[in-house]
Amino acid sequence: MGTDIGIDLGTASVLVYMRGQGIILQEPSVVAIDNNTNMILAVGEEARRMLGRTPGNIVAIRPLREGVISDYDITEKMLKYFITKSVGRMLFRKPRIAVCVPSSVTEVERRAVEDATKQAGARQVFVIEEPVAAAIGAGIDISRACGSMVVDIGGGTTDVAVISLGGCVVSTSLKVAGDNFDEAIVRYMRKKHNLLIGERTAEDLKINIGTAFERTVPAYMEVRGRNLVTGLPRTIEASSEEMMEALNESVSTIIDAVHMVLEKTPPELASDISDRGIVMTGGGSLLNGFDKLLRQKTGIKTIVAEDSVSCVAIGTGKYIEYISAGKIDPRDIRPGKRY
Repeated sequence: MGTDIGIDLGTASVLVYMRGQGIILQEPSVVAIDNNTNMILAVGEEARRMLGRTPGNIVAIRPLREGVISDYDITEKMLKYFITKSVGRMLFRKPRIAVCVPSSVTEVERRAVEDATKQAGARQVFVIEEPVAAAIGAGIDISRACGSMVVDIGGGTTDVAVISLGGCVVSTSLKVAGDNFDEAIVRYMRKKHNLLIGERTAEDLKINIGTAFERTVPAYMEVRGRNLVTGLPRTIEASSEEMMEALNESVSTIIDAVHMVLEKTPPELASDISDRGIVMTGGGSLLNGFDKLLRQKTGIKTIVAEDSVSCVAIGTGKYIEYISAGKIDPRDIRPGKRY
């Protein structure tokens, strides 16, 4: 017996959705490798714990960068590991797999994802654009002749798209997303406090006190790092105001992209968006106050999807269900105009 699964192949994490069961796996897209033997030592959460803490011969890497495959062989092995962990080895038929890609990927990058998924054990592969998957996962009926705007902020890319009749009418993809938020915090702490912090500490700051809109009550958090002047460990207290300052440039870039897509949207669809609002998905949409800032800058009501982190994975899995039920023809999921 075969099965259908959807994979959100993200820069920061991989989510697997199984038909009838929902999200069955969510792990970081990190692989730990021994450079001396080229052997994979750990995948997922176990490998993530090794980031920045490995000896010289072991390296913890992310085989996906900015939403696309940067290391084909490692990605294939990582996919094989996650597929086996999700569905087991005892299937009589290989699974059908839908996997998502950013809206701006080239044909070569799309083919690389398709080939890696086939090599990892898929019987049939459907490649779907992330904004379309995010819209399905957020509960939007994409088959209607009605405009819906999705802003999907992942780990490596942000996709902004207007969707109608099963496809992207206007879309753009930025290489500014959650990872850039972390890098911006690292740069800020180095510049403002002469403090060197790691990726994981920056991510903790982003999650706990990061904000895009001024908080009514400021939040504070202790940060430990290395003093770049003395070279010794140091602890300081960071505030949410500092995080807003650190993240301002990245957040503004995403809002500018939303403006640009709205300017290129046909009038009838723009009217629909004005009525229905903007839907935010992806882990980056959980940044405190981001929806309020977007609402203030565009004048359009903005909502964060209920299960924003899992939206793309859920939509990718439901995509196969829609194909099986005849609700969607894969040929109808067409790419939009790029700007």
